[in-house]
Amino acid sequence: MLNFYLDPELNYTWTQSSVLAAKAAGKGANNHARNLRCWVVEFVQSGTLPQNRYGRFNTSLLEDEDLAQQIHLHLQGITKEGYIRAQDVVDFMATEPMKRYLGTKTGISLRTAQRWMKKMSWRWKKAGNGMYRDGHDRDDVVKYREGFIQRMASYSKRMVTYDKDGNIASNPTDVDIAAGKHPLILVTHDESTFYANDRRKTKWEHADSMRPEPKGEGASLMVSDFLTTKWGRLVHNEQYVHHLSRAINYLQSVLILREARILFKAGKNRDGYFNNDQLVEQVENAMDIFEERTNGEARGLFLFDNATTHQKRPPDGLSAQNMTKGSKLGWTHIKGGPKMRHGTMPNGERQDFYYPLDHETKPGWFKGMEVILRERGLWRDGLLAQCKDFKCKDGATDCCCRRTLFNQPDFWSAKSHLEEVITARGHECDFYPKFHCELNFIEQYWGAAKLRYRLTPRTQTFDAMQKNVVACLDDVPLIQIRRYANRSARFMDAYAKGLSSSQAAWATKKYHGHRVLPNTIMDELEKAGKA
Repeated sequence: MLNFYLDPELNYTWTQSSVLAAKAAGKGANNHARNLRCWVVEFVQSGTLPQNRYGRFNTSLLEDEDLAQQIHLHLQGITKEGYIRAQDVVDFMATEPMKRYLGTKTGISLRTAQRWMKKMSWRWKKAGNGMYRDGHDRDDVVKYREGFIQRMASYSKRMVTYDKDGNIASNPTDVDIAAGKHPLILVTHDESTFYANDRRKTKWEHADSMRPEPKGEGASLMVSDFLTTKWGRLVHNEQYVHHLSRAINYLQSVLILREARILFKAGKNRDGYFNNDQLVEQVENAMDIFEERTNGEARGLFLFDNATTHQKRPPDGLSAQNMTKGSKLGWTHIKGGPKMRHGTMPNGERQDFYYPLDHETKPGWFKGMEVILRERGLWRDGLLAQCKDFKCKDGATDCCCRRTLFNQPDFWSAKSHLEEVITARGHECDFYPKFHCELNFIEQYWGAAKLRYRLTPRTQTFDAMQKNVVACLDDVPLIQIRRYANRSARFMDAYAKGLSSSQAAWATKKYHGHRVLPNTIMDELEKAGKA
């Protein structure tokens, strides 16, 4: 193709050169020519060549997690009638977008589709009395999702967006630095685990040279990292690392400071288990890197999964959990931890939860829930500490001491430890809705890295495995990350337009490559029988 384009005697345009090269290779003049142009541009920008995902090995296509997720979303999109067939997978793989994705001219057989469905945990059986739901459309989840989508719509006005080719599509519009509205850069976080034995399962082997496969998943390596659409992984720029290395004598210190990523050997007798305190420490380092990269000219929107460990309160944060009803000497929310910070009375005045040190009978004692409620004017005679097993009646707000405090504004609006640390430095913090991994584009980044990892040779040592994992993580190009972000943005736009989870999955597939859906999407859903 480049020979056609660069030859001054031929004088072919860029597109004409790609069409001629495609025809010379016996390929289609449209799709393959377009792919050639994209591959050349990507090579010039990143220095990476297009890969054959499967090489000489008979590896299952489903080991490509991105492909598996696309099939899963397709099946999710047709579950409205409650009946799914293996033929649906055959029809899906026969579509032009999927054939282009795999680089094939044919689809798959029905038998292959049945094997794939089994591998993806679908089972052919008599329908039970109930239907499995993953929580996408649960009332509380939908309510939270609606609020999250509204917040993201507000955030996005302060962000740069990118098109499918990785170029800037739009610049921030709602920026007023004097009013505290700086440009925003989305910084998304997640954790994923790689296993030593997680790799290709089928390949050509001579009968006399067959070796037993190792049992179990093997050694594990957890990765906790941050991704952005601006830089990809959150790392210091090379110039900063160079200056830092001259100032610090120990190389290991430089390696710790130069990137936000953490590699963690989780488990007993290893590094233990990754907890909120370690995440907060990682976030502090991530913000240091972010602020160095932006010189204070932008703010970060740090997004996290809505996991319990991420929502943990600060050590001294307000929480009615474990509070005693009566006064108690030495009580703290966390055993051996700091005293709980003060609360806020209904009239806005400060309320201390501990008696003063000069109190006549209980100096420094925890007041207890009864006294706290009395001071707020919320006490009722006979109020129990909590209902049995804390299973209060639906809609109850003041049936027991603990429920009453849970519903006080200063308690339910208290920030998590992560939020406090991040907002204290002027950045934004938010949490994805539960069960909505499609909104976090780092999930696809993990899938791309794991696909690369499964195709690496088997290693004999943990250090060699770790080097392979790091190399595969670093191999995912920025343009691919930006496309993943656009895919998540399409889902957000689908939910903003009122689509259900199954409708969103269908619309996102139909408009792949776009960042938002057309305003006519509801009409298209109705025409397709998806309304």
